[in-house]
Amino acid sequence: MEIQILQLIEGALQAKGFTVVIDVFRAFSLACYVFDQGAKEIISVGDIEIAYKLKINDPEIILIGERNERIPGGFDYGNSPTQILGIDFTGKTIVHSTSAGTQGLVNAKKADEIITGSFVNAPAIVKYIKHRNPEMVSLVCMGYASLYPTEEDTFCAEYIRNGLIGVQMDMGLIVEEIKRTSGKRLFSPENQAHSPENDFYLCTDLGKFNFILKATEGTDGLIRLKKIACLQPKI
Repeated sequence: MEIQILQLIEGALQAKGFTVVIDVFRAFSLACYVFDQGAKEIISVGDIEIAYKLKINDPEIILIGERNERIPGGFDYGNSPTQILGIDFTGKTIVHSTSAGTQGLVNAKKADEIITGSFVNAPAIVKYIKHRNPEMVSLVCMGYASLYPTEEDTFCAEYIRNGLIGVQMDMGLIVEEIKRTSGKRLFSPENQAHSPENDFYLCTDLGKFNFILKATEGTDGLIRLKKIACLQPKI
């Protein structure tokens, strides 16, 4: 199994084989919480105007996302896991649009299979990839707003890679390093309204969920995420 770690939209465009698009803070952590709270599916869109059109066509759709980390006008919720905890999404279709994670999904055109990546389901991701046993794995770190790499996404990619090759990492040390570097913005008082401190802990809760989120493109050109229960590796 060949494993490559790529960065940002350029990396998504280059990704091939089995591809994991990683966004720890906060898109693909939030997506796991949304599915855990009953959502039927998530439609991931890069263009926010598509999100608005989908809502007009179906008012029952729930819009979740961010631009510049803040909730866009007309959206139901921002990109904060903290702020959607406890909400019943049973049977709901969510349209999700963000500056980083969803941009990676829509740009990974050369990938054979795409799933999302985050710490909250990283052990399940490792098990799923081992089960699929692909020749090539591309781990795409989407970074901050797809503009520059961030520690949390790169560490998540390294955790997945090392899990695939049988090398352990100390999650405690990883969390402390993230808190000291790219994660410190979640502790700034001026960011609490849109990026609360609790998001840091929700997004670094390693292995909270035992499922993966698989992305598939429909005949309408839209990318949908579906929850798939974790599978054990082939023996």
